[in-house]
Amino acid sequence: MAESSTSFYRLDERIQRYIWAEGWESLRDAQEAAIPLIINADRDVIVAAATATGKTEAAFLPALTHMLQLDEPGLIVYISPLKALINDQFDRFDRLCEQLDIPVWPWHGDISASIKTGFSANVTVYCSLPRVA
Repeated sequence: MAESSTSFYRLDERIQRYIWAEGWESLRDAQEAAIPLIINADRDVIVAAATATGKTEAAFLPALTHMLQLDEPGLIVYISPLKALINDQFDRFDRLCEQLDIPVWPWHGDISASIKTGFSANVTVYCSLPRVA
């Protein structure tokens, strides 16, 4: 990774090792710009860039880093308009998340009920609604 890539060094070390193992030569511009904004999870961020410029990793890598730093379980939800894109991204992130001991669950109309049931059995979602006076 290029020495000028300061965003790379803000990522969890396990994610850094994964990036090295995958043979990345550098982060893309969208990733360099988004990682410092997303890593603390203290603001909403929209990543807008051309197709195939690394937008998904620009959001996922710092979100995973943040989640790994938490003392409690976390959940990242990624919404995509295309089943093929969900499948492609599942394959990419499943490899990384397996090394991080973080389960990844694809979810769309072609995913079997047993996989969806497996997700439901392994994730507890807490919902808190504001009180209305």
